[in-house]
Amino acid sequence: MKSKVTFILICFVCLAAAGCSGSGQYKWEVHDMNRPVPDIVTAGKEAGSAPSNAIILFDGRDISKWELKKNGKAAKWKVENGYMEVAKKAGDIRTKQKFGDCQLHIEWAAPIKVKDKSQGRGNSGVFLMGLYEVQVLDSFNNRTYADGQAGALYGQSPPLYNVCRGPGKWQSYDIIFRRPRFAKNGSITKAGRVTVLHNGIIIQDSVELLGPTEHKKRAKYKQHADKLPIILQDHGNKVRYRNIWLIELSEEQGQ
Repeated sequence: MKSKVTFILICFVCLAAAGCSGSGQYKWEVHDMNRPVPDIVTAGKEAGSAPSNAIILFDGRDISKWELKKNGKAAKWKVENGYMEVAKKAGDIRTKQKFGDCQLHIEWAAPIKVKDKSQGRGNSGVFLMGLYEVQVLDSFNNRTYADGQAGALYGQSPPLYNVCRGPGKWQSYDIIFRRPRFAKNGSITKAGRVTVLHNGIIIQDSVELLGPTEHKKRAKYKQHADKLPIILQDHGNKVRYRNIWLIELSEEQGQ
């Protein structure tokens, strides 16, 4: 009996080893020449400029890819000198196109003239899928609550660092966003995740979202579409935006 048990154990170990190292577990062999190679993409000529596979959402002149959030009519933000600026009582704007997983590059500048403090100073926001906010705020020598300063996932995750430049200075966000996944019954199966680089420095490192952005409330997921517009917030401050582009990421990547 002992020899029979030993034989079975040896067979099991061999099969397990074969499963780990054999081709059955992996789609491709190591250094497989039949494995498809990545598509060729031409990088931008300058830091922050759009690569060849990007969707240009704002090039400094044309705001036609945006519309008013409240009614879908033409966006009324001011466009001049290569940027668009929040106009008085114009309201939030959203992309006409809808997006899910993506890499988003956006540049912004708070007003040069400082008129207020805390949340009243250069306040705006970038809402991924119109639901998940990366805060825009003049956080240069401006104390506010940690989960509401520049680069915060508003109400959820403070940035790792405050790398905000002074009022009127152009700044960049590079955002990698993975949307949440839902089951057919509406339950969350995989939380959304956000990575943010502010002026080239990582300030949110694949942070798991708790749910859509809320004010003074704990976020909670509710099922929504796989793709939704990006929203830029009108918070009453004349924040400027320029050089906005996006790369759609495939659903398979990062799953």
